[in-house]
Amino acid sequence: MMVRDQQRRGLPVADHAPITPRLLDIQQVAAYTGLSVHTLYTMVSQRRIPFVKMGRLTKFDRVELDKWIAGNSVKVRRSFAANAP
Repeated sequence: MMVRDQQRRGLPVADHAPITPRLLDIQQVAAYTGLSVHTLYTMVSQRRIPFVKMGRLTKFDRVELDKWIAGNSVKVRRSFAANAP
């Protein structure tokens, strides 16, 4: 229902931003991570990425995805040349 319809009918209108969903679908995760849908389904079948099953649906928890990304990030090593006299 549009805001004007809500106002006309005397219904309260929320004055805050829309809620950001915590659980994302496969298309949203593909856009979020830059991975293809095919790659994500492969990773799900191999249990290489955290996911949530809701009946037939495969969803992804944004918080768990962020932890997974951080845990799989390669850290930069200090260069040995920087320590040379």
